[in-house]
Amino acid sequence: MKPDQDLNAQQLLPAIQRFLALTGAKILDLDNTWDPDRGTPVFTQQGRYTTRGWTEWTQGFQYGCAILQYDMTDDARFLALGRDCTIAHMAPHVSHIGVHDHGFNNLSTYGNLRRLMLEGRIPHDQRELDFYELAIKLSGAVQAARWTETAYGTGFIHSFNGPHSLFSDTMRSLRILGTAHQLGHALMGEGDKRISLLGRLIEHAQTNARFNVYYGEGRDAFDTPGRVVHESIFNVHDGQYRCPSTQQGYTPFSTWTRGLSWVLTGYAEQLEYFATLSEADVEPFGTKADLVQIMEKAALATAEFHIANSFADGVPFWDTGAPGVASFGAITDQPSNPYNDVEPLDSSAAAICGQGYLRLGNYYLSKGDEAKGTRYRAAAFTIARALLEEPYLAVDPQHQGITLHAIYHRPNGWDYVPQGRKIPCGEAAMWGDYHTMELMSLIKREAEDAPYPLFFQ
Repeated sequence: MKPDQDLNAQQLLPAIQRFLALTGAKILDLDNTWDPDRGTPVFTQQGRYTTRGWTEWTQGFQYGCAILQYDMTDDARFLALGRDCTIAHMAPHVSHIGVHDHGFNNLSTYGNLRRLMLEGRIPHDQRELDFYELAIKLSGAVQAARWTETAYGTGFIHSFNGPHSLFSDTMRSLRILGTAHQLGHALMGEGDKRISLLGRLIEHAQTNARFNVYYGEGRDAFDTPGRVVHESIFNVHDGQYRCPSTQQGYTPFSTWTRGLSWVLTGYAEQLEYFATLSEADVEPFGTKADLVQIMEKAALATAEFHIANSFADGVPFWDTGAPGVASFGAITDQPSNPYNDVEPLDSSAAAICGQGYLRLGNYYLSKGDEAKGTRYRAAAFTIARALLEEPYLAVDPQHQGITLHAIYHRPNGWDYVPQGRKIPCGEAAMWGDYHTMELMSLIKREAEDAPYPLFFQ
């Protein structure tokens, strides 16, 4: 990527207004045509959302998009849609014991509604606020209960694959524990043992940084600084680490770029959170300085890796080691072309990274590090500019997607390949649409000097 340091939030505002003129109709179209009995909309095929039964992790993004549309436009239709559907359909996600996705589903819905009420954007109703906060408390505790101990003094929230599996995705979902902890909640275990949600958040962040992120320190023959593995495998009997793995990437020794995006944004958010915690808050689980150093190291490694392994506009391949990637040579000065016939690009990874860069840049500016702050904010604005323009912005009103050229599961062959083409392209995914909306909301708020949203506020 070539981060454009001449870009700023105000310059992107006209494009965001154009974006919002398109997104509203798409959100309403999906709501009007989707039958919740079919499951959850996951990704588009030929421009229409369809489902894919693997895990129900995208419903919160569907209703979260409506809530963010209200956030950015004050159009009350979208508040009603997001609020009513959250109440009607999201309760199973609060108590879901089989997934690692609580932060995705429940902070996109209950969390956003709570934030808007705290900001005074919707009328204050204490009982309604209590309802949102109860959902968040329970969700955080249920997520924290999905726990595996390791032989290294820390544990992790295991993925839906089972207790052996540590997913990189969970770094972004981890914030549900932080929010629930801020609300005074804890997980109660056997014998009335009180288990700290902050403690489990910290342990997971440490374990993920140690095993899912690489730093060029010789862990294996492919240890490149900033490489991220989708999944780490542990022996559940003795807690020993066994090997890297992947579900959606090309190999365990390359970087599935959406996995990296979850890690980058997850650590950036946690750094903002930890900046508000005292030494006493953290002391039972280690020193604050040591924990912040671990998270900064992971965030910086992944941030630089993405810059070095994406096209000039910040859009990456779906996996940095996929077979056709080498044929492109150095790509950081090249414009991205999602219609190439060699390897798919993944706009959803770019959208998630965009927010990570903006938050990481703001974090470093708050610390007085002008160089890092400016660099990463420029990366965020560069990605946003690309997603606000064709070919990534879905300008066709008949296409239900918002951000085109997202990839879900390339190894399984789930992504739609248009007739006459060799690789998937031209389709959207629920998480890509939502995270593009979230990125544009952040930028629009900055341009208009509106409050800066934080998951833990």
